[in-house]
Amino acid sequence: MAVSEMSRAIAVAAFVASYVGLALGRVPGFRIDRTGVAIIGAAVMVASGAVPWTDAVAAVDAPTLVLLFGMMIVTAYLRLSGFFRLVMTWALRRARTPRMLLGIVVVASGVLSAFFVNDVVCLVLAPVVLEATRQLALPPVPYLVALATAANVGSVATLTGNPQNMLVGSFSGISYRTFLAREAPIAVVGLVCVFASIALVYRRQLPNAPLEIAPDTRLAVHYPLMFKTINATMVMLVAFLAGVPIAIVAIAGAAWTLFTRRVNPEKVYREVNWSLLVLFAGLFVVTAGLEHSGLINVLLHWAAVANLQSPAVLTVVTAVLSNLVSNVPAVLLFKPLVITFDEPRRAWLVLAMASTLAGNLTILGSVANLIVVEAALRGASRDRVRRVLQGRGPGDPGDVVLRLALARVALNRLRGGEDDHRRRKDLLALRRTSRVPGFVVRGGRAGTQGERLP
Repeated sequence: MAVSEMSRAIAVAAFVASYVGLALGRVPGFRIDRTGVAIIGAAVMVASGAVPWTDAVAAVDAPTLVLLFGMMIVTAYLRLSGFFRLVMTWALRRARTPRMLLGIVVVASGVLSAFFVNDVVCLVLAPVVLEATRQLALPPVPYLVALATAANVGSVATLTGNPQNMLVGSFSGISYRTFLAREAPIAVVGLVCVFASIALVYRRQLPNAPLEIAPDTRLAVHYPLMFKTINATMVMLVAFLAGVPIAIVAIAGAAWTLFTRRVNPEKVYREVNWSLLVLFAGLFVVTAGLEHSGLINVLLHWAAVANLQSPAVLTVVTAVLSNLVSNVPAVLLFKPLVITFDEPRRAWLVLAMASTLAGNLTILGSVANLIVVEAALRGASRDRVRRVLQGRGPGDPGDVVLRLALARVALNRLRGGEDDHRRRKDLLALRRTSRVPGFVVRGGRAGTQGERLP
């Protein structure tokens, strides 16, 4: 076999193995997560000669990484200042009925996720929503479901709402203003559907009756830092709408927020999702290997046979693939295909919409979903956990969510996907829960500045 044929064979094998690993979320028998899979796949592509070093470096899309990193820095300062908790708590205190509270959760989660990364929004707001439902003696599941699904739907609206939208913006060249005009109406309709569907499914648990008390959550807010970061964010939004390259705007905004005497930068850097940035870099090289291997011609043939240029077909295929390998790898896989379509701009918009909304189909379809489920797990009472594990009780939707969360912890224990320290924390969280039936929030006062979830 010639060297070039050998390189192509290795590239195909590395690509297939990488995407199988991404679909599984691990490598059986090894403690390797999705980021590790991307690193190994990229290393094989380069070391085997399937992708020359210069091509591998060129394949890494710097504007996407810069945009994502810049938004992480800005969002980190907002989180550390207490901005997200303040906004959510202010809104919750104005709820007069359980359904009004549901609407507030949907709107707050959706709007915040449109301008900031949806995963961070869920990470910060989930404890606030749990605390509010505990104080109001309301079932938390409808509100947690609303938080996760609204975050996914709201993030459809802008290029900065989630990582896959950032990829689409970088690859397509679509401006922030154009993307907003096309996708925002979808997000608005989606949020209405989220509210209507949850209100219908949980209608018996959400009576249209006045709430007895208002949520009273004490907050630690750093107002000077918050106002400074908000001002920077507003300037960034104006620049986005004016057509300034979004990567430049994001990194400039991040640089401005770093000029502070109030916050140790190490706290900010700990908020950056470095593994996601590395995952992106590795997947850029893996997909470059796909293009070098010649397999792209086979994919183009099947795309033509399946009429992938049709928005309906592209939506279905994207939704399925996003739930198999996650939305970011799915978007990267479509990159060499979309640029050959007759209407690539339309295809990019459909791809961004479908890959994001697909996160609401399954719990594993979105990181935001997993964040909220794990928050529900940490807030589950000991009695309810025991009842669910023994298979007793009516099996309401809250028990279904709790079963899935417990199953995920058990699966992680069996396959060794998380280290022993994390597993001990999961089990300890179950033992420390309150004996009050339902879901509760334990430990510490809400709103602690820079508070991290375990």
